Amino acid sequence: MEIKDTYNTIAFESEETLLKEKNSKFFGYAFPISSEEELKPIIETLKKKHPHAGHFCYAYQIGTDTITYRANDDGEPSNSAGMPIYGQLQSFDVTNTVVIVVRLFGGTKLGVGGLISAYKTSAQITLESCDIIEKTIDIHYLISFDYKNMNKVMRVIKEKNLDIVTQEMEIKEETGLPIGIIEIKIRKKNAEQIADIFHSLYEIDIQIKE
Repeated sequence: MEIKDTYNTIAFESEETLLKEKNSKFFGYAFPISSEEELKPIIETLKKKHPHAGHFCYAYQIGTDTITYRANDDGEPSNSAGMPIYGQLQSFDVTNTVVIVVRLFGGTKLGVGGLISAYKTSAQITLESCDIIEKTIDIHYLISFDYKNMNKVMRVIKEKNLDIVTQEMEIKEETGLPIGIIEIKIRKKNAEQIADIFHSLYEIDIQIKE
């Protein structure tokens, strides 16, 4: 069984999109995010940009193996805004993404059906304007070794064309000798095989970075 180790996300934030429906304006935005904490400053920026808007509705999906999502109606009738937006995130199969639709009321009520349609369409045209890219799910490992074994480690890294994230030297307290610590990232489907190679090398320790 092949391990799924890719996911789709947006490359960068979208341009502003605009949908007009019975004099109401729906401004759509999409942003790449990796945690819920990133959402608050984005919404605050949009509130400054649209001081007269009544609703800042959004949905996000975060994660790859474990998915976290949220849909927020921000005062619109229940499930008339957040869930239609979230449905588009699912349709476009993107994660680590938030779509926010800002509504300026135009004086005519749209009804729940009209709202669902408007929020869905706004999210759709916003995601259509995005550059959707495929990324790999990577596992990060820390390799630690005595300095004398540096060549052994670097040979495997070179042969297997591994990505080095960080590389540093420390002095081991017990011996006063230098030790190397290298953080590497490996595609999930190759991770176990690479870890086994390092495990088989004498005097070299490899652990998943938490």
